[in-house]
Amino acid sequence: MPPRTYEHPTIDEIAIPRVLFALSEPLRLNMVRMLAERGEVDSIDLGPDLPRSTLTHHTSLLRESGVVFVRAEGRKCMIRLRDEALEARFPGLLGTVLAGYEDDDA
Repeated sequence: MPPRTYEHPTIDEIAIPRVLFALSEPLRLNMVRMLAERGEVDSIDLGPDLPRSTLTHHTSLLRESGVVFVRAEGRKCMIRLRDEALEARFPGLLGTVLAGYEDDDA
């Protein structure tokens, strides 16, 4: 059985409305914060208490918007931030969003 493959937008295809929409949902924003802190993780670690369908929906939306990169590793679904691509496309955006998220926690 061939490994799963995932489609990702190129840097030029990453659009600000889609990125902002992806980051507007608190659960997805928390996933992005976790990825910023931990680096690449198994997607299940982003929502161990979530139903698989919910987790898949949110990680797919983040992938399709260009916020994350997803790859298969055996049975795992590894996910990481596309921070370099986002920084190249929209300098300072991810850092500003994450800093604002941290301010809300304080």
